[in-house]
Amino acid sequence: MAKASRACVFLLRLLAAAATVSAAVVMATSHESTTLFGLTLEAKFQYTPSFKFFVIANAIGCGYSLLVLLIPPTSSLSRFVVMLDVIIAMLLTAAISAAGAISEVGKKGNSHSGWLPICGQIPKFCDHVKGAMICAFCGVVIYLVILLHSIHTVIGPLLP
Repeated sequence: MAKASRACVFLLRLLAAAATVSAAVVMATSHESTTLFGLTLEAKFQYTPSFKFFVIANAIGCGYSLLVLLIPPTSSLSRFVVMLDVIIAMLLTAAISAAGAISEVGKKGNSHSGWLPICGQIPKFCDHVKGAMICAFCGVVIYLVILLHSIHTVIGPLLP
């Protein structure tokens, strides 16, 4: 039973690493230019701090997931890993929230601030952002499952 549990967590951590690296790569490769009324408009993830945070947070999540695979499951660091799992899950959730807020403004605009929607002019960029958000959300869900399993495994035996 313990070997099956370890194999499951190993696979989940690999899936989390794959989801977060996919999100980071898809967002980092998102760029598009368009000409509107003789002006060339360019959209890149580097132009928005929320998207930069998204890429960095997902890269950290991937690196952490791969690093934890090197720690033996019987190590005394298991409680520390649970704490870091919580921190990484919160970091990824914050990154998705920040990028989601900016992508919503890009999609629908904000009439109160005078911001126009831009996804009609640069659909390829918006599709990349949407794909990155989907990958990152999958990564967060996987981290949540890992976190629940880690809490059950590490803290469960301590409870009466």
